[in-house]
This record gives sequence, structure tokens and C-alpha cells, in this order.
Amino acid sequence: MAKRIKAPSAMPGFIKPQLATLKSRAPSGAGWLHEIKYDGYRTQFLIDGDERKAFTRNGLNWVKRFSVIAGALDVPAQAIIDGEVVVVHDGRTNFSELQADLARGDQDRLLFYAFDLLWLDGDLRSQPQAERKRLLKELFDDHDLRPPLMYSEHLEGDGQQLFEHASQLNYEGIVSKRADAPYRSERTEAWVKIKAVQREKFPVVGFVKDPTGVAALYLGKREGKELLYMGKVGTGWSRTVSGQIRKQLETVVSPKSKLTKPIRKPKATWVEPKFYAEVEYRDITSEGLLRASSFKGLTGK
Repeated sequence: MAKRIKAPSAMPGFIKPQLATLKSRAPSGAGWLHEIKYDGYRTQFLIDGDERKAFTRNGLNWVKRFSVIAGALDVPAQAIIDGEVVVVHDGRTNFSELQADLARGDQDRLLFYAFDLLWLDGDLRSQPQAERKRLLKELFDDHDLRPPLMYSEHLEGDGQQLFEHASQLNYEGIVSKRADAPYRSERTEAWVKIKAVQREKFPVVGFVKDPTGVAALYLGKREGKELLYMGKVGTGWSRTVSGQIRKQLETVVSPKSKLTKPIRKPKATWVEPKFYAEVEYRDITSEGLLRASSFKGLTGK
């Protein structure tokens, strides 16, 4: 059985999550645990007898949306598990597919990748990262936890090698964690993230229709009082997601472009820049346009 560290303090509710600092290169050498970076919703599951809660990064309880995962956490203990709720599509986690499933109330594809254990009949946050991962793995093994619950595996050693491999597989990147560090509810350099691609939110200024949804989105970027054209994105969504995007954008259609410097796009349906597209891209061209862009999700302003 997993060793449980006793503490007299009462079980907390939501614990503000530890966040990773963005770096350009993965750490090398001993003393680091390297994990794949998941593209989903950061979630903290709290287990206390028959009670289950599922806290988002901002402390909202989404247990009804994640009730299937919560029900699978059959652990006869007080526990708080940190991780990411995802949908795997075409071999990798896909945020826009996750958003689409949640919009439909569909939980069939939801998975929870658990990567940290903050509480197990006592507070584990002062324990080293490597010890918390060991206890988490024991928890999975001792209670035969299976999908939709997933234990997030890690590698030790050369983080850059894992990052390059992750990049070849079109993963978002990796997260490297100091093996000897405690859990801290803040952004720290004990956790660092290395991204294979850049990711940003851009206001949607227009779209091109296709028979059932959108063929492309036109994107802008605010610089001071100006709204400048940043190019378009035309990949990264399924037919279902495409239709949902169009329904949302048709609520904010505008008779003309809201860009500071108008551009000629004969097929464009212009919109008020009320929605933001989250987009991955490789870089920005000399003309100031996104290169190799891929849609990840649509959010309100």
C-alpha cells in the first residue's frame, strides 16, 4: 500500500495550482522529471469519502461536466490529485475537440492525465516532486485505476531529447520538473515548459463560409488603438467544431471590416471582434502574418 503521511490539519478545498515558467530549451542533467505537455483543462480532483469535486485552474467546480472521471476515482482515502482533462484526437490531445465534447455534454472521450498528488490522508505538498509522483503511481497500482484515469509517465535525463521527439510527433511540448522541489501554488522555475510551437489568442475579424461551417478565419491583433491584420487560419477543427464556430460568429456579423487598415477579401464575412481564436503557429513572416497556423479553440472576449 502507498505510504501515507499523516498531518493534523484538515483537508483543504481548492489549492491554487503550481504553474510552469516558459523556457526556450529543456533542462539537461540529473534532477529533473520530464513529462509531455497536455492540451486540455487543468483540473484538480478532490476525493473525500463519497464526495467528489473537480476544480478548474480558477477554482470553479466542474464535477458535473467531469462526472464520469470523478466516478472512476474509487479511492478509499482523502486525496487531491492534480492533472489535465483531455480528449485525444488523431494521436494527440486536442483542445478544440475537448471544447466541442463539453459543449455537447459528451464525456465518452474524456481522459484525466494525473501528474501530481497533493494530498493523501495528509498534506504532501512539502514532499519532493519525485516522492509525490511515486506515491501517485502507487495509488494507481494499489487501487487498479484505469481509463478514463491515466497516470502521466515521465522520463529522467536529457529533457531536450524528449522535447525534440515530442516536436516530431506534433505534441505541444514538454514540462520539466525539479525532482527535489515541493509543490508551490505559484508560477515557479521548479516547473518549466518548453513549447514546440507558439500559442496565442487573436481576435476574429472575419470568416469564409463553407457548406456546413467555416473554411477559414481571418485574424487580427491589437496594437494600441489599432486592429491589424495577422493572416488567416484554416485548419485544426472537425466538421462539428466548424459548425459551432460559424453559429457563434454569425451572432456578431458586421457590414464592414473592423480592421484599422482595410484589406480586400471578396469571400469574407466580416464580424465584430468579440471572439478570440486560440491559435498555434510556428512564427510570424516578414509581412507580419502567421505562418503554419492551426486553430485550437474559440473563446469569448
